[in-house]
Amino acid sequence: MKTFTVRDFRTRPRAVREALSKESKALLTVSGRPVAVLLPVNAETYDQTLDVVARAQALQMLNQIRQRAAATGRSRIGMREIDAEIDAARREATPRKRRARRA
Repeated sequence: MKTFTVRDFRTRPRAVREALSKESKALLTVSGRPVAVLLPVNAETYDQTLDVVARAQALQMLNQIRQRAAATGRSRIGMREIDAEIDAARREATPRKRRARRA
């Protein structure tokens, strides 16, 4: 994967576009640290590419949630405990909704 700095992106945009047309992705860095992945798109692939990126982001978030659950011990709770937590959250949220409607 080709790597570009923010300065390259600003001063040599044509080189970035050409590299993207040849490769499937490029990495954008600031001070040597990755900040973005660049993907080539066109009018036909734009929507599909955004959908794929959104799915990848969702998978990243799910992995983070699983890691936090494992770190806090919540990954070991059973369905009964999960259902009890959901019921408690619903009971707590219901009075707030009623108060908001009255106001």
